[in-house]
Order: sequence, then structure tokens, then C-alpha cells
Amino acid sequence: MTGSTDTETTRTPWPAHGSVVRPWRNTGRVPRADRATTTVRCALPPTIADLPYDAPPDVADLAARAGDRLVDLDRRLGDRTTPFALLLARTEAVSSSRIEQEHATLEDYARAVVGIRANGSATAMVAATGALRRMIDAAGSGTVTAPSMLAAHRVLMRDDPVDGPVTGRWRTVQNWIGGGCSPRDAVYVPPPADAVPALMADLFAFLDRDDLDPVAQAAIAHAQFESVHPFTDGNGRIGRALVHAVLRRRGLTTTLVVPVAAALVADRDDYFGCLVRYRHGQVDDVVARVASAVGVVCDEVEFAALRLDEVAADWQALHPGVVDHEVVRALLTDPVLTEAEVDAAAAGLPHRHRRLDVVDDLVGAGVLRPVTQRRRDRAWVAEDVLDELDALTERIRAAVAA
Repeated sequence: MTGSTDTETTRTPWPAHGSVVRPWRNTGRVPRADRATTTVRCALPPTIADLPYDAPPDVADLAARAGDRLVDLDRRLGDRTTPFALLLARTEAVSSSRIEQEHATLEDYARAVVGIRANGSATAMVAATGALRRMIDAAGSGTVTAPSMLAAHRVLMRDDPVDGPVTGRWRTVQNWIGGGCSPRDAVYVPPPADAVPALMADLFAFLDRDDLDPVAQAAIAHAQFESVHPFTDGNGRIGRALVHAVLRRRGLTTTLVVPVAAALVADRDDYFGCLVRYRHGQVDDVVARVASAVGVVCDEVEFAALRLDEVAADWQALHPGVVDHEVVRALLTDPVLTEAEVDAAAAGLPHRHRRLDVVDDLVGAGVLRPVTQRRRDRAWVAEDVLDELDALTERIRAAVAA
């Protein structure tokens, strides 16, 4: 018998989900087959607060190397990390939204940032950015809590026309994934609503542990959260934000947010397959998937930082003197620039460099492009920076596919 087999036989197995049958009654106009459905079989995820997890050597090594790479990147970006964080957080939130089939143009996103009615996907992406940053910032205090998660959910879903009234609270109704008007043909039926509070309390206890590899803990917490599906909507985006909250709480990051969701969306089928296998007790797959995603995006984020340095150098070479002020530094933090940000960035400039002059200079130089037509609360985008963000997600997609 080989050593690896010995290790496998001594590992504590991760429990598969159980199930429970509950009465079901359809309301409203539904197909006849749905009206005939009187019961629903709901999943019952195991409690994991005290479960040991001993990863097989290859998965343990992958998770450890991903964690080390993330710590090193966060450290080496140094002073650059703080302004870079918002740009990466926006990239992560957009990628996470795309997993949920939310799509919007960059112009729509920019309009949504300044409160102009854009398509629903753009508004959702802006909300996802706010929710992500709220959860990560709260985790920096040393713990991930129910209040911080509920607050993030309020930020994410407060403008949703259907779920807005019940945002920021655990669901009180049965939900399901796939299947149409009822859970009859659902791909997955989460636990009954009355089981959610106890399962979430158990998950928060799991999140308080420090005896697990941080990347493995983040991956398992994400899979468990998605199994519980504690909200009526927004579970995927909050669940992926939870990955970053764990990494922040465990000290792997200080301000950096790497776009893990961009690596997950690159192969949605594999990602969702890992979550399905987790429900059958196959925990290693989701740990390996998240660890691999962290490693891939760290490499590409480092390259993106170098490319943005080149963008700034190109601006300066092509338009010397025009782009040498705080507004440009703001653009390298966030490619969507609002009038309020221009006011703040131009506050210390001499009178001859009034804010409108700054914007006009940057538009004339081709650094900025307006995306609003109104006279107040305007917005612009830096296309060179947006192009690099698109290139970042494409490089991540190619690396995952390789």
C-alpha cells in the first residue's frame, strides 16, 4: 500500500448533504404538473463548525502556494495596493455579476455609478462592488459576522424591484435553483427556511476558526454558504464576496482584492460542478478550484499593475504637462471618473487649473471620454484603463483554459 493511499484511508470523510421532505403548495398561475406537486425534498447541509479538514497532499500544496503567492503580491505592491484595490474590487464585482448572467456595457456601468438610470445589470454591478467592499472592510476587524453579511446584502439588493423589501435578512420562504415555476424540476433545493438561522450560525462558527489553511477555509465557507442559500436572491455574489472576507480576516490580504470570480466565470460549468460535488461530500474539488483561481489571478494582477504603469507613462509622453495632476492618479485608481471626484482631485490646483479646465484638457488629450450628456453630475471613462481591465479578464480566461 502506498503512502498516499494510507493518507486517504486516515482522512476524516466530509459528510454529504442529507435531505428532508416538506409540504409544498403552489400559488398563482402555474402549469398543471406544478399544481399537482404537494411535497418538496430539500437538502440539509451538514454542520461544519468543528469538522476537521485534512486536504490530500496535492490539494494542500496548491492551497498553501496560492496563499503564499497572495501574501507576497499584497506585500510587494506596497503603497500601490491601496489605490489599486478599488479598481480590482470593481473588476471582481463585475466578474461575479457575470457569473449570474448580468451583463452591461462600460458606459452603462459608468452611468449607474453617478446614479443615472442604466440597465439593471449595470446597477447590479455597482451594487455588487459596494457589497464586496463592505464585507471585506468589515472582515478586516478580525471576524466575519452575520451583521456585516446582512449589511452587505442590503447594499447589493436594496434597489432590486422584487427582493428590495426583504433585503438584509435571512429568507423566510423556500427557494430553489432552476426548474421554473416550482421546485418540481429544480437543479437544487436548499434547506427549508426554518433551518437557515442555525446553519448560518454554524457557518459563522466555522469562519471563526484559525486551524485551517486560509484558502481552504475560504473555499469551504463559500461552498457551504451556497448550499444554505440563505437569501432569496444575491447568494452567488455574497458567497463569492465571502471568499475575500475570509482571506482578509486571515491576514492574507491587507488592501488587495484579486478578481477570483474572473477565474471562476472563465469555466462556469466546472465551478458549478465543484459546488454540486461538494453536496455529495467531495470537498477537495472546490478547495482546489478556488486555490487554482487565486494563483492564476495573482499572476495576472501583477502584470496588470505593470501595464497600468505603462499607460500612465504613455499618457505623459504623448501629452506632457496635460496629465500631470491628481485627476490622472484618480483614473488609475478607478477608470470611471465622476464630477465629484474631479472636484476633490482638483481642489489643490492653482486657479488657472480649474476643474473644468482639467477635464477639458484630458478629454482633448484623449485620456477621458464623456459618457453622460447632462450638465451636472457628469461622468467620464478612461478608455485605456478600461481596455487593460478587459485585457486582464481575457488573460485570466486564457490562463484557466490552458
